[in-house]
Parts: sequence; C-alpha cells; structure tokens
Amino acid sequence: MGQFYETIPESLMQWIRDQKMFWVATAPLSASGHVNISPKGGPYFGVLDDKTFWYMDLTGSGSETISHLYEANNARITVMFTAFEGLPRIVRLFGHGRALEIGTAEFAEFVEVHGVKTIPGSRAIILVDIHQVGSSCGYSVPYYDFKDFRTTLNDHFAKKVERFEQGKTTESMEKYWAFKNAWSIDGLPGLEIARRTGKADGIAPIEKMVGPQARRQMGSRWYGFESIRFVLVTVAVWALVGALYTFAGNRVLPWLVSV
Repeated sequence: MGQFYETIPESLMQWIRDQKMFWVATAPLSASGHVNISPKGGPYFGVLDDKTFWYMDLTGSGSETISHLYEANNARITVMFTAFEGLPRIVRLFGHGRALEIGTAEFAEFVEVHGVKTIPGSRAIILVDIHQVGSSCGYSVPYYDFKDFRTTLNDHFAKKVERFEQGKTTESMEKYWAFKNAWSIDGLPGLEIARRTGKADGIAPIEKMVGPQARRQMGSRWYGFESIRFVLVTVAVWALVGALYTFAGNRVLPWLVSV
C-alpha cells in the first residue's frame, strides 16, 4: 500500500543514500512543453535533512531540469528511487528545486560547507525543497545486480578539461555549455553561464529538435509556432476591439444622443 509523508521518514533516509541511481522529472508550465525525465547515477547526491535533498548536476547534452527550475512560477521537481534488490520499494520526493550554478558564491559555499567533491563535468548543485514524500510497493520492478558505475562521462570531460589546460581554447567547458546548455528544447533559458558565454563569444546554440515541435531561437529569445500564433491572435483581438470602438463612436453614440 502506498503511503505519504510530509518529510522523509527516518527509516528511508539511509535507504535513499544507499541507492546507486535515481530519476529526476520536471516539466515546463506550457501545456505544449515537453516533460523531461533524467536518469542519474553515481555517488553525487545526498540528504541534508528530512525536507532537503541535493544532487550534483553533471554536464550533458541538455539542460532541461535547470531550465524548468529557472522558469518563473515553476521549479516543480520529482525525484524517484526504486529498489532493484531486497524488499520492493519505490520512493518519490515531490518538491521545488533550486539550481546553484558552478562559479557562483552559492555553489562554492555549498561545496565547502558540505564537503562535496566536484569533478570536471560538474555544472550545478540542485537543491530540492521537499513538501511530500510518497512510498509505494514496487512489486513490478525487476531485480538487478549492481556491477559498477560507468566512468565514460567523467573520463570524457576530464580529458576535455585537460586539453583546455594544455592550450586548446575550443575545449572550454563554458563554450560547450554555451553551445548545448543555453536553452531547453522548448526554448526556455538554461544555464546562465552558458547564455553569458554564448553572447560574449558569439556562439549560436544548437537546435535540438526537428519538425513542427522545434523552437527557433533568435538572439536572446525564442520564437516557436505557438508564440507566433499567440502574437497573431493578440493582434487580431486588439484590431477587433479597435473596430468595435470605432463603430460605437461613429454609429451608436450619435444615435443615443438623438434619442
């Protein structure tokens, strides 16, 4: 049977810390936006207290989670753990997230206070302020034996940083972020450092989607089919309002005065 709590129960805290992977789900506020689910693996997360979870956001080809957390009046996030061994269990942490980007005082302070080890791919700390915890059976989740963590991502960015330090400026992490992490697939702003670097260095962001759902970025803003339609509808509505106002002024008011 599923159970809900307002905080993480003491009985679940160590179980959460012992997990080898989890999933993060976020979404934009727009109904036409895309829900994002990201798998996370490695020992780069923790539980600060019964209402606060954190994890290290490592560099990847996208920045959906951060974009959704930055969106005004959004920041919704759900973190899910599942048991692949032992008793069946699924735990979801519902809350609102905050992104502490690398290079900021907030990021540096968190790393120092909590003794967090950063790696070349580190780009942010994601803090989750929890308001609800859901625990359910997980009876259909299969058994899996943990073999080891993949090191591919860590090795890739370690070599990238090494090449940059040897003088290859094109291997800059900031330039990579500017190209791939400045915007979400729905055109929402992503990493702030990515957008600053892109603007300063003239780096055009990659177009990540194809077809009718693709957003087109122009300068510092994006214009998709939905936004163009919104502008056209807005113009049409105001044109109609203006026409009605003119009609009322030319026809209705003189008639009322004559009556």
